[in-house]
Amino acid sequence: MDDKKLLFIYNPRAGKGQIRNNLLDIIDTFVKAGYVVTARPTQYAGEAVELAADRTAKYDLVVCSGGDGTLDEVVTGIMKSVRRRPIGYIPAGSTNDFAQSLNIPKNMAEAAKIAVSGRMFACDVGSFNEKTFVYIAAFGLFTEVSYETSQDVKNVLGHMAYLLEGMKKLRDIKSYHMKITTQDTVIEDDFLYGMITNSVSVGGFKGITGKYVDLSDGMFEVTLVKVPRSLDELNQTLAALAQRDIDTAQMYCFKTSWLKVETEEEVAWTLDGEFGGRHTEIVIENQKQALHIMVPGEENEAQ
Repeated sequence: MDDKKLLFIYNPRAGKGQIRNNLLDIIDTFVKAGYVVTARPTQYAGEAVELAADRTAKYDLVVCSGGDGTLDEVVTGIMKSVRRRPIGYIPAGSTNDFAQSLNIPKNMAEAAKIAVSGRMFACDVGSFNEKTFVYIAAFGLFTEVSYETSQDVKNVLGHMAYLLEGMKKLRDIKSYHMKITTQDTVIEDDFLYGMITNSVSVGGFKGITGKYVDLSDGMFEVTLVKVPRSLDELNQTLAALAQRDIDTAQMYCFKTSWLKVETEEEVAWTLDGEFGGRHTEIVIENQKQALHIMVPGEENEAQ
């Protein structure tokens, strides 16, 4: 009987480079599960996309380790592959929102075991024009923080990296006039922030995307924060976000599987914490259960 083949793609710099201290144990776990392992440390941004797109079809399982950006790249590559394979994820970044949503542990040895012996979960994936995202597409206040904060700063500060960089931008808040079309409605308003998510955690904070999140229902949770008319309204909005209270008059909150966003000026977007380009028109669509990812036992299905 032929051995099963596993492609292991990892970011050697993510999360203080902790993968280096765990690499041999991780590979040993894979081998003991019956896999012949090919390990590839990424050397530059975007390489994980290329590796996953070109090589996925030759393997039975793809496992990646890194932050949300690494996961995004690997999933993007898998979605481009001629034959999609299941994916395992060993989180090693500073926030790892998607791992939290799936109850994948931070302990790398435990996550490695789940990657090869856990339960396969059919998860939604988002398309953003021609691009792919795993759990969030966002614009506006704080969204530049994740991709402007250096890897070294992320490693040292973790969650605080995002908050510290975000605080610097409060003095220069920009608003965006947008027309947003869904299957059910059209919204036109001025916004300072918006996120389209398939996650129970954003920026390390659980519950900020809503109370009833299902990662496999074919629906996004959409949160759009209107421009406050005063500093007091701004403080109320920030407090509401901090307290996970997204049901306020300052926000639009709804679910949808498809939406189009139109703006007169180019707007910068972030996809899974990485720069997603500047656009005047984008179409976001939910690809229901398009990704199969390994998660903990049957009782831990993400909801």
